[in-house]
Amino acid sequence: MKRWLYISCFLCFPLLFSCNQPIQEEETVTARDLPEIQASDTLRVLTMYGPTTYFLYRDAEMGFEYELVKDLCKSLNLHLNLIIAPDIPTLLAWLEEGKGDLIACRIPYTLEYKSRVAYTEREYISNQVLVQCQSDSLLKTVLDLAGATITVPQHSIYANRLVDLNDEIGGGIAIETVQDSITVDELIAKVAHHQLSYTVSDDVSARLNKTYFGNIDYSLAISFPQRSAWVVSKYSPQLLAYINQWVVDLNKKASFRAIYYKYFEKSKYFESVGFSKIPVPGRISSFDKLFKREAARLHWDWRLLAAVAYKESKFNPEVVSWAGACGLMQIMPNTALSLNLLPEEIFIPEKNVAAAVDYFKQLEKIYQSIENQEERIKFVLASYNAGPGHVLDARALATKYHRDPNVWSDVREFLLRKSDPVFYSDEVCKYGYCRGKEPVTYVDVIMSKYAEYKLWAR
Repeated sequence: MKRWLYISCFLCFPLLFSCNQPIQEEETVTARDLPEIQASDTLRVLTMYGPTTYFLYRDAEMGFEYELVKDLCKSLNLHLNLIIAPDIPTLLAWLEEGKGDLIACRIPYTLEYKSRVAYTEREYISNQVLVQCQSDSLLKTVLDLAGATITVPQHSIYANRLVDLNDEIGGGIAIETVQDSITVDELIAKVAHHQLSYTVSDDVSARLNKTYFGNIDYSLAISFPQRSAWVVSKYSPQLLAYINQWVVDLNKKASFRAIYYKYFEKSKYFESVGFSKIPVPGRISSFDKLFKREAARLHWDWRLLAAVAYKESKFNPEVVSWAGACGLMQIMPNTALSLNLLPEEIFIPEKNVAAAVDYFKQLEKIYQSIENQEERIKFVLASYNAGPGHVLDARALATKYHRDPNVWSDVREFLLRKSDPVFYSDEVCKYGYCRGKEPVTYVDVIMSKYAEYKLWAR
C-alpha cells in the first residue's frame, strides 16, 4: 500500500473540504464521512509528537499510535496523510474545521469534549502512579506515602494530585518540585538510577519507561482512572462505525499484540559498560581486521569504530533491536536500502560495517563546518543513534539560546531537552519529539569505551 506522509507543525491549513451542509442557520458542516474519505483515497489523521504517538528514530517513523493508524489505513486501502498539531486544543479545533478526519491520540473524556466530538472504541484507561525502584520495602498503599519525598515538575498535574492526596491522608508527604522543563521521563530515569526516591507518572509513560529501566515499579495507583480515546467528528457516523469494528477485529490480531509488545514490553535496555577483564590481550573482538580496514576509509581510529560496534551489538552480528535495527552496527532497514545494502546482506559483518562507514561519511558532511574532529565525531555519533534531524534541532535551539551550535557540551543540553514539549514544539525544531537522553548517553558510552580500548589494543 502506498502511503503519503504530510507533517505540519503550528501552521494554519486552508480548509481541505467543505460539504456546505447546514447544521444550524449560521453553521456549516466541514467534516467528511467515510464515503467521501474513500473517494479522496486519503485518510487525514491528526496527532501530536510524543513517545507513544509519533516520532522519528534513526530516520524511521515510529510510534504506537502511528503504527495502529497505518493498520487502519491498510484495512481501508487508503493513503495516510499525517498532520501534526502542537496540543489537544489545536487538534480539536482542526478536527471541527475539517482539516482532519480522525484524531489518533489519547483525548481525555470530558463533558466539554463529549459535546464537540465522537469518541471511538480505541479507548484507554489510565491512572497516575507512583514510580519507585523494586525492593523489599515497596510502598503499597497511598497511606504508605506519609513520610516519603516525591519529586515532580512544579506546575504539573502530578504535583496537583499529590497536594490533594496529601490532604486526603492527613499530611506527611514531602512534595519536592523541580522546574517544569524537567520531564517525567528524566525523573523516572533518576529514580531508576537511585538518584531520586519517588516520582509520579501516568501509567502509560511508566509502562513505556519500564522497557528501558527494568528495575522500576509502578503498581501503586494514586488517582482515579481516566478514560481517553481516539475521536472523530460528530458528523462522521460511518467513519466512527468502521473504526469501532476495526478495533474489535484489531484486538484479535497477532499484529496488534506484536505492536504492543514492541513499545510496551520488549526491553530496550542494553548493557554498555566495559568488560570485567580483557578476553584476549591486545585484541578487542574477532572483527578487529574488519574495523581497521573500514575505519581507514573514514579516517577514524579503528578502535573508535570498534567501540561503536560494541555499544550497538556487543559484537553480535545477528542481533535485531526493538526498533528493527540489524547486525553488527545496528543498521535500520530503510537506511540499509538508502546505502544499497540488500536485506539478505544486512547480517553479513563485512557488508554491515561497510554500510555503517558509508553512513558515517554522509553524516560527517553534515557537520563539516565543525573544525575540531573530536567535537565533530560526537555530533556524528549522536546523529547515528537518534538521526541527524534531532541533532540539527538541538543545534538550532543552541543558537536560539545564544549557545555555540558547534560545541557538543552546548548542544547536548538542548538534545536532552528534546523530550520536553516546550522545546520540541519550538518553531526552530523541525523533527519533533526525541528521547534525548539516549543519544547523549550513547556518545558518552562510546567515548568512554574508546578510551578504554586505546589502553589495551594497538
